[in-house]
Amino acid sequence: MKTVFMFSGQGAQYAGMGKELYKNYSVAKEIFDRADEVLGYSIKDICFEDEAKLGETEFAQPAILTMSIAAMKVLQEQGVRAEMTAGLSLGEYSAYVASGAMDFEEAVALVQKRGKFMAEAVPSGKGAMYAIIGLDTELVEEACKEAMEAGNGLAVPANYNAPGQIVIAGETETVAKAAEIAKEKGAKLAVKLKVSGPFHTEMLQPAAEKLGPELQKMHIRPMEIPVFTNVDATEVASEKDIIPILTKQICCPVRFSDIIQNMHNKGADTFIELGPGKALCGFVKRTLKGVTILNVEDLSSLEKTMTKLHSIV
Repeated sequence: MKTVFMFSGQGAQYAGMGKELYKNYSVAKEIFDRADEVLGYSIKDICFEDEAKLGETEFAQPAILTMSIAAMKVLQEQGVRAEMTAGLSLGEYSAYVASGAMDFEEAVALVQKRGKFMAEAVPSGKGAMYAIIGLDTELVEEACKEAMEAGNGLAVPANYNAPGQIVIAGETETVAKAAEIAKEKGAKLAVKLKVSGPFHTEMLQPAAEKLGPELQKMHIRPMEIPVFTNVDATEVASEKDIIPILTKQICCPVRFSDIIQNMHNKGADTFIELGPGKALCGFVKRTLKGVTILNVEDLSSLEKTMTKLHSIV
């Protein structure tokens, strides 16, 4: 059995996340307390009860990373280890923490800045993202191309999440037109996402330019387990590649469906999502058959995961 730890991205957050783990496991409490000390405010209060701040990118990103690593520490305390790891967008930072390449404290401080830079990169109302459900990749890409030809703005795929589930992003009017065209081409749904900007597009270049110098300050160590990156869905070859990858990642489309497939090709058969929500479990289910898919975000999911893992062993 080869196990993958997958880490949630922005958009999965909700008030109350991590609260049960914090109350019941000292290793989870320690992670939240360490984050509070680094950030200079109570991230646990935001995670547990502040829906408004969780909607702000600057607070959502450190909150999700903290909750994800707390969940991982609890699972590790139960004796579960991973042979490889990856995360969706923001979740890639959690994956580097899981791999040993990044210190948790440095990572949580960094993603707070990343969130701030991303929120500042595009003025409010100038960009948007839509989830396109039930349409082939080629047709989604065609819809974006046709929308850009009809206007002057940007519309491109931003997240290749799973077969039949792609997120597009760009300038508000152009990407809305692309979503309309996708519906005309047969998409089952085209849903506007509640995000603050057109993430993973060239419109985030100002954020990448600000993030680069902050990444250079990081103390990066060799990875203890392989990390698969959003940028090209392949295994990161060396710790020397991490900073260039993360600088590029903020403007590049996320190729999570390919990550799932590439991990499976390397022998992964057990995929555990750590962090709020079950979105990544859904992506795996859409991408692969015959694998074990689990998640840990609260006590109930932890108990189910441990029961399932014991039955496999």
